[in-house]
Amino acid sequence: MASHLKIVSWNVNGIRAILNKGFAEFVSKEEPDILCLQETKAHPDQVDKLLANYGHHFWNSAGKKGYSGTAVFSKFKPINVSYNSKEEGRVITLEFSNFYLVNVYVPNSGRGLPKLNYRKKWDADFLKYLKKLDKKKPVVLCGDLNVAHTEIDLANPKSNYNKTAGYTQIEIDGFENYLKMFVYTFRMFNKSPEQYTYWAYWNNLRARNIGWRIDYFLISNRAKSKVKKSQILSKIMGSDHAPIRLEVAFNISKS
Repeated sequence: MASHLKIVSWNVNGIRAILNKGFAEFVSKEEPDILCLQETKAHPDQVDKLLANYGHHFWNSAGKKGYSGTAVFSKFKPINVSYNSKEEGRVITLEFSNFYLVNVYVPNSGRGLPKLNYRKKWDADFLKYLKKLDKKKPVVLCGDLNVAHTEIDLANPKSNYNKTAGYTQIEIDGFENYLKMFVYTFRMFNKSPEQYTYWAYWNNLRARNIGWRIDYFLISNRAKSKVKKSQILSKIMGSDHAPIRLEVAFNISKS
């Protein structure tokens, strides 16, 4: 029985690529109880014997090869597992005795915002799904939500506002709707600016810390007291995103 869960979420931008960039060493050192990945860009049969010490592996791979995809590796057996947005492999939900864990890779609105209307509908539909879960038991939501919440969550807010995917008012409003039922865990502990989770690969942006905060752990309002830590592991390399960590006080049995 564990009373203190460590959950790590990471957009790996291709799990096959990150295997050669210290991924296994990171997981071995970090030892999360549950590891949630986004943008895996792979099918299970393409990644042999990955994380064998995790007894429960769940993949939601996109129909299109080399695109999107999510995965969860857990030391605990869930009661139930469901896979939403199967064509694009964007959502995996694990049900445990006293909470749901939802791993998500939210669609990007695209360069020039061609998918912004699709994104608006996606957010609304996803929120309905989360509300249904929340009526039954608290929800921990993690993943790449592809939105910066406020001006302090990206390096250049004025030049990107309503011009760049991830920082339009439509996307911000969608996130605000999540916050009507969820707590933004990182900001419980750290309200400072320049705390980013994503840096584009070009122009040495990560070294210059010109980034965005678009990866999150959110938790149902009524479970806020369960949160012990919420952190960005900004020194971990290998992807254009940094992993994030949540420590939460849920009792859960291994099986």
